[in-house]
Amino acid sequence: MRIDVHAVGRMKAGAEKELAERYFERLAKAGPAVGLEYAGVREIPESRARATTARKREEADRLAEFVGDGTLILLDERGRNLTSIEISERLAAFRDAGERRLTLAIGGPDGHDEVLRDRAALRLSFGAQTWPHQLVRVMLAEQLYRAATILAGHPYHRV
Repeated sequence: MRIDVHAVGRMKAGAEKELAERYFERLAKAGPAVGLEYAGVREIPESRARATTARKREEADRLAEFVGDGTLILLDERGRNLTSIEISERLAAFRDAGERRLTLAIGGPDGHDEVLRDRAALRLSFGAQTWPHQLVRVMLAEQLYRAATILAGHPYHRV
């Protein structure tokens, strides 16, 4: 199953970008053995629309166009807070159900449009706190890598 990451906003050079790239590289190496193919990060700029609803709609339209008929997981503060094992089980379930493409989407400062929330196969939260875009990308990269190691039975994840 191909895994794409879609992010509103650009990651600037620095420690966060280096750390995210490190975990995405690890995922790219570990994932194929368990049927997870990392396809990269697609960054889009934040919408310049004046109204919040218009910004969210514009960003949603660009994401929907990218996802097409693939499966969508949204990173959303109102989503489900799953354990690492539960995340790996969800990824395995999508893979085993024959999903060919999975897009994980990080929204902009205003969050995701309601249309996307309704469409998403899963809304995932990294807790009740609000996290900066850069840290969310690092946490997502690490959790995807961790999921691949859990599925492979690798000792990276210890219980």
